[in-house]
Amino acid sequence: MRFICGRIVLFLSLSLTFSVFWHTFHNQKDTREKSTETQLMAFYEELFAAEERGIQLSRELRTVLDRLEHLTKEQTSSTTNQTVGHAEMRHGAPSFNKMSNTWIYLPHLKEHEDSLTPNVLLGKGRTGVSLVLGIPTVKREKQSYLISTLSSLFYELSPEELTDIVVIVFVAEVDSAYVQGVAESIMTKFPDEVNSGILEVVTASPHFYPSFSQLKETLGDSKERVKWRTKQNLDYSFLMLYAQQKGSYYVQLEDDIAAKEGYLQAMKTFAKQNPEDWLILEFSQLGFIGKMFRTSDLPMLVEFILMFYKDKPIDWLLDHILWVKVCHPEKGEKDCSRKKDVLRRRYKPSLFQHIGIHSSLKGKIQKLKDRDFGKQTLFKAHTNPPAELKTSLTAYESHTLERAYLGQDFFWGMSPVIGDFVQISFHQPQPVKGYLFRSGNIETNGDKLYNTTVEVLPSDSSVLWKIDKHPSTDGFIVIGAFVNGVAEGTIDPLMEKISAIRLVIHSDSDVWALLSEIFIRL
Repeated sequence: MRFICGRIVLFLSLSLTFSVFWHTFHNQKDTREKSTETQLMAFYEELFAAEERGIQLSRELRTVLDRLEHLTKEQTSSTTNQTVGHAEMRHGAPSFNKMSNTWIYLPHLKEHEDSLTPNVLLGKGRTGVSLVLGIPTVKREKQSYLISTLSSLFYELSPEELTDIVVIVFVAEVDSAYVQGVAESIMTKFPDEVNSGILEVVTASPHFYPSFSQLKETLGDSKERVKWRTKQNLDYSFLMLYAQQKGSYYVQLEDDIAAKEGYLQAMKTFAKQNPEDWLILEFSQLGFIGKMFRTSDLPMLVEFILMFYKDKPIDWLLDHILWVKVCHPEKGEKDCSRKKDVLRRRYKPSLFQHIGIHSSLKGKIQKLKDRDFGKQTLFKAHTNPPAELKTSLTAYESHTLERAYLGQDFFWGMSPVIGDFVQISFHQPQPVKGYLFRSGNIETNGDKLYNTTVEVLPSDSSVLWKIDKHPSTDGFIVIGAFVNGVAEGTIDPLMEKISAIRLVIHSDSDVWALLSEIFIRL
């Protein structure tokens, strides 16, 4: 098909060129009074116009051919239903096929065209959101920060915010066992986010990556570092193209970051406040963390990255894109910087902080911190009634239950097991109206309380018959439980006054327990 279209384009281009030449030849006979230079200029102008018409025709034929290929792929995919783990594969392919130069930058793909289709391990194919958050992740030699990063991103997001985002984790590894392990871990830790379509896990075919054995050592980097940054550029490109049709804005993140509380609304507001012709909005000053793009700009960005993916790191390439767009080679550096600042706009204070120490590059220790990030709010303080506090949990360092109850810190208990408890016994019985216990915080959101009940001890046991509750052997009755790390509720006024409230853990936990908020509402 491509051969036939190519012959058609060649034939039409030659026909147009010959027609122009013949027309010009006869005009020369009739207009001998014109100078030779004028005739040649007219000839070249018509020849150029003919060439432009030929190019336009070639583009139109290319569009028709691409549409035919797309229809063929759709028909093929509709008859195929492959699954991996918990979700279907191939919800949608990145639009490499719409970039006619892809085969030039990645010629190895000609042998494995199917390698451009992502394997969707977890996901519901959600689209039409405002923000798409992309997180590439790889196997680290020492420690993984991915679960902590995801916990930070989902911390205290409202139901409305959760309906307007998609978080894509791209596992950039070819080890299928490792990839499957990551997907299963995410499914275990974030079942609600996966089942609702908020969180997706994708990976690429091993054939997507070229051989890295022939890379040149540039910029003074070792061969291993050149390979690392080169693969990173390809990872970013694949993830961007997969994400481009899912929402309005794309935010590039890393798998070892912490997010500031309220980050999502802050990004959306800043994007709306800058409706002009920006290319990049920066929400962190570090590397490629917290960079926002319009999804409509992603194909152009990816094509530029693929041109030079073997030459420089991604953050340097982004700066070169800005230079190409607005800098005049005959004007000074100040003029260039001023114009680049129009395309690249910075939000302060930073919304994302780098937390990883062990880099994905083997042996590298990464201690970079964003000084504009500031301090996180890791707990919320409340004024609670005087009480005696007891717990069977061992506090980590100075993060005691007493300090948390007084609103001075969070409580961090080590390795809960079945039967562990936290008890608040009031000095005087209190007419408690409600309670709120929040576990985890934005930096350590994984350390939540699971399978834990909230129990109260009425000061007058005779009220139990009024509320139809059966007490435990020591007089406590269950009134609530932790759901997704939070226990919140009201207390029946028929109980009158309460002598104590306690939290009881009913199963062993593989994480610690962190209470970031304790509120006894009178």
